[in-house]
Amino acid sequence: MKRRIAAALPVIAAVAACIPMTLATPATAAASCGKTAADKDSSAWNATADGANQRSGSSTSCAVRGIAYSGHRLDYHCYTVAGDYTWTYLRNDSTGTSGWVRDDLLSDYGSSVYCGF
Repeated sequence: MKRRIAAALPVIAAVAACIPMTLATPATAAASCGKTAADKDSSAWNATADGANQRSGSSTSCAVRGIAYSGHRLDYHCYTVAGDYTWTYLRNDSTGTSGWVRDDLLSDYGSSVYCGF
């Protein structure tokens, strides 16, 4: 049995090498307070948030810059990972304020484009 496993290891390694890295979940890369993000997401504005704080970084310890309400037009830029949550950097076109919103507070769970910083 050990010989079969040992013989299979090079094949498994070769297959794993062919899997695109884009399938991997991004590592935690929290946006520090004051961090902005480029607009990488070209999706349409259709999300809603019911009183979600727009923060200066992807942490509840960062300052609140504004609040996104239901009916506001939200332009997603990209998302990042901070601990157990993902956060989307967005511009609230209804108020002109940009900031980070935790994705579970957005009706469609935020941007699908990773910020990559």
